Amino acid sequence: MKAKCLGKVAAGKMRTLKYAILGLINRKAMTGYDLMKEFTIDLVNFWHAQHSQLYPELKKLTNEGLITFETVLQGEKLEKKLYSITDEGKKVFLSWLAKQDPLEPTPKDIFRLKAYFIESMRKEDILKQFHYQLDQRKEKLVKLEATMRQHPYAKNIADIISPLYGDYIVLKGAIMRERTNIDWLTQCIKEIEKAKKNCFYGSS
Repeated sequence: MKAKCLGKVAAGKMRTLKYAILGLINRKAMTGYDLMKEFTIDLVNFWHAQHSQLYPELKKLTNEGLITFETVLQGEKLEKKLYSITDEGKKVFLSWLAKQDPLEPTPKDIFRLKAYFIESMRKEDILKQFHYQLDQRKEKLVKLEATMRQHPYAKNIADIISPLYGDYIVLKGAIMRERTNIDWLTQCIKEIEKAKKNCFYGSS
């Protein structure tokens, strides 16, 4: 019974990819390569998909009549499938958009799991872990802020009914998230550094 339940959860997560694909193709016709670029560049801050997930899902959506494709020639010899959304696909996508969803379960976080068992680590190892995480978060924040500076809506929001506004608010949320993570890590490091050495595992 447990295995069946886990299977249903995994299938549910996999099929959420269906709506991400429908949403992208609803904006404009795309090839599989175009879609993969969207997942690795624009959607990467809140959703990810692997090559091995994307193409089977495109096949399912085609079989369900939610998308269709035409074979186009790219260059002299390379043939690619250009996918478009059908009327039924648009109906399914808009219905999903209107649905109110409960909060997602907290995503897995290996670092926080290790931090939970902090009592089994030495002070120097704890600080190494926290400083390493802090450096990564700062690096990510720099990249996000650089992207925001180049965003068309960074200085003036022209129209909220626009893909650009959707991209803007998700990017803004990602920046706020990283700033919060940096604040948390910085506070933790200060507290750990102040702590007496004999409070930690392996202290004599």
